[in-house]
Amino acid sequence: MKADLSALSNTQIAVQTIKRLIVENELAAGSNHLESELATLLGMSRTPIREATLILEAQGLLEVRRRHGVKIMSLSIDDMSEVYQILTALESLAAQLAAEKTFPDSEFAAAEEAIQKMDDALEKDDLETWAMADETFHNELVRLGGNRRLASVVMMYNDQVRRVRNLTLHLRPKPKKSNDDHRKVLAAIRGQNPEAARSIHEQHRVQSGAMLVELLKRYNLNNV
Repeated sequence: MKADLSALSNTQIAVQTIKRLIVENELAAGSNHLESELATLLGMSRTPIREATLILEAQGLLEVRRRHGVKIMSLSIDDMSEVYQILTALESLAAQLAAEKTFPDSEFAAAEEAIQKMDDALEKDDLETWAMADETFHNELVRLGGNRRLASVVMMYNDQVRRVRNLTLHLRPKPKKSNDDHRKVLAAIRGQNPEAARSIHEQHRVQSGAMLVELLKRYNLNNV
């Protein structure tokens, strides 16, 4: 869901807009951009652009180069392997933590809706909608885990790899198993089975990461 931009500061708008341009590959990995160029592109003064680039640098999306603007960071295949190791460990822990809690049924509504949207999207071969619903499910899983610091780290790494996921979205096999895995991990959480929740999600993330890395190698997509 997109934020209401009218309620955000210019710096926050700049952060969201530049991040979207990076994720959607409109600002390509490895490309260089002057602060003035970004200001013109976003129709803003240079001050919020400067503040936004410092925030995005801390999130690992770009590098600020003094008097030379910014460079959009790329991710190598090795980078992706490392990032997926981190996401696998943290999201699996979140699944375990969630299964250790007691929730009213209403707390699972968003995750269940995401799975349904994923199913509907696959029937229509709408992979973009599937990807958005998949991301929603993972965000809900982390939210249910209830560890804010864990959620913050996961969000940062998700921002870094979202561009790569978009590049490979139409190269991967139809992700029906991913939907099934989500149903199983949610059932384990609802059934308050921490070991199963962690194990199911860990296997899911390991397999997803291995498939993504294989696609990058097969199509020679290093440093993207």
